[in-house]
Amino acid sequence: MKYLIVTDIHGGLLGTQFILDEYKKNNYDKLICLGDVLYHGPRNDLPSDYNPKEVIKLLNSISNDIIWVRGNCDAEVDEMVLNFKVFEELDMDINGYSTHIFHGHHRDLYKEHPNVVLYGHTHIPDCHIDLYNTLWLNPGSITLPKENSTKNYIIWEDNKICCKSIDGKIIFEKVLEKRK
Repeated sequence: MKYLIVTDIHGGLLGTQFILDEYKKNNYDKLICLGDVLYHGPRNDLPSDYNPKEVIKLLNSISNDIIWVRGNCDAEVDEMVLNFKVFEELDMDINGYSTHIFHGHHRDLYKEHPNVVLYGHTHIPDCHIDLYNTLWLNPGSITLPKENSTKNYIIWEDNKICCKSIDGKIIFEKVLEKRK
């Protein structure tokens, strides 16, 4: 299957529109949102394109295809306007790899060792393997990138993972070992 992975939208309309266009144009099977969908939070600047009502409309247009985990800026009230289920965290098989999906703000509490962990929260892209041979992936933020990073997203198709900026630059690529 082909997954599009995004995090830290923070109500940004332009990033959301880009992701929806990418999603529809390239026939993805699922959109995984790693949290912080509608609100900017107290530590972030208000995005110049902040428009959570329009973000709601865009995401609800593909609600059957969205997997969303709650971020630290997401509230229970969001569930009243978004037409897809909210998970606190989620363990699932993605293309044959055990995968843990969470926002990342409680990263110190996570003690399992799946093949892959998808997380957001930092607004900084990351691709690293820990001591347990778990691959940790973070696309950064599609709206409010930090530490001079760009607005990014991840494509995961079969065993190939690619993090790209919205201008098409490859941030990192990873080919996973085939599972038996």
